[in-house]
Amino acid sequence: MRLSRFTALSSSLLLGAVLALTGAGAAQAAETAALDYVALGDSYSSGVGSGSYDSASGDCKRSTKAYPVLWKNANSPSSFAFTACSGARTGDVTANQLGPLSTATDLVSLTIGGNDAGFADVMTTCVLQSEATCINRVNQAKSYVDTTLPGKLDAVYTAIRNKAPNARVVVLGYPRFYKLSGSCIAGLSENERSAINGASDYLNAATAKRAADHGFTFASVVPAFTGHEICSSSAWLHSVNWLNIGESYHPTAAGQSGGYLPTFNGAA
Repeated sequence: MRLSRFTALSSSLLLGAVLALTGAGAAQAAETAALDYVALGDSYSSGVGSGSYDSASGDCKRSTKAYPVLWKNANSPSSFAFTACSGARTGDVTANQLGPLSTATDLVSLTIGGNDAGFADVMTTCVLQSEATCINRVNQAKSYVDTTLPGKLDAVYTAIRNKAPNARVVVLGYPRFYKLSGSCIAGLSENERSAINGASDYLNAATAKRAADHGFTFASVVPAFTGHEICSSSAWLHSVNWLNIGESYHPTAAGQSGGYLPTFNGAA
């Protein structure tokens, strides 16, 4: 049966569109597969709080549910190095994590700065001591972010760029921890929760500024975590856990897959 001119033209256009889309998808997959990806940073990148830790990573607690591994599994880059470590500060990144970086590195991810600013001590102070003492400790941390942290971030960002001059570097921030006027009926006061959220925003703003000045991409996870803070009905963050204190105030597996992974996807 002969096709009408209209039918033949429509079929040709449809076939062309399919081939174009397929070709674009194949090209995108090939481009991703050719990437050399290195994941650096602290516990928010190593995956503390999400479980399923690689025993070979020891105290670094690198999780198979952390966003760098989830991204690697979904995109199959040509190489993947995962050196992020629980408790890492900026100096730990430069001293212990940059070995896999090279001129061939295409993509780097990083969370850093929270431990330098004393995040763990802030939370311990706020949980165990008075509201006034908590807020004073939060203000001390903010002062550190103003005076000392920028230089430390500059040092680690410069070291990354020197070792990986061709890489796209994505610096991810930290979530707000509490949903204000949420479902929590005990624990910290609303003033304390508000102060901690404000300190997180303060740290993110300083980090974003330093990242931009180095030509890096800053990716905020605050939008993804909105509605999933502690005191929400669907929290993606652990509250204080006296049985496993190290996981307190870290993302759950859902926080890694639903918060950090899509944010990184959007920036990578």
